[in-house]
Amino acid sequence: MRPLEKIILGIDPGTNVLGYGVLKVVGRTPSMETMGVIDLRRCTDVYLKLGRIHERVLGIIDAFHPDELAIEAPFFGKNVQSMLKLGRAQGVAIAAAISRDIPISEYAPMKIKQAITGNGQASKEQVAAMLQRMLHIPQESLLPYFDATDALGAAYCHFLQMGRPEKVSSAPRSWADFARQNAQRIH
Repeated sequence: MRPLEKIILGIDPGTNVLGYGVLKVVGRTPSMETMGVIDLRRCTDVYLKLGRIHERVLGIIDAFHPDELAIEAPFFGKNVQSMLKLGRAQGVAIAAAISRDIPISEYAPMKIKQAITGNGQASKEQVAAMLQRMLHIPQESLLPYFDATDALGAAYCHFLQMGRPEKVSSAPRSWADFARQNAQRIH
């Protein structure tokens, strides 16, 4: 009998640089399929950026056919405008996954860092180094952007959560499932 295979897409949302990482899990063994960034710094129109995020995330989804999406939740900072921009980028990436009926799980940055390094206050460099060791990522595959390893970290955190079915099974598999599960909030 072949071990079960699952593809997890991780996303670190951003309106200037959005990170993504694809984790392939065979049985209980994870490996990195790819990671990268969507660089939007040259685009000055906010709405055009959001359109490009949607288009590029759909492209990644169509290329790798993930079973699930793990996305980093925006942290609550002091700059409200930054939070709004980050929330929009996250929402557009989530909308792309919803359009392909991909279940979504959201993880706080501290939870991801804790899951990977054992320290919720770990630096981005520490997260990248741990992922490199755990997933045997060659040095030449690492990017100068920590957005990519942060996204891979979200996918890896989700992989670790898979051992706790109560967390994963409650995630809606589609927009219709979400509406059914939240019917009391709609009325």
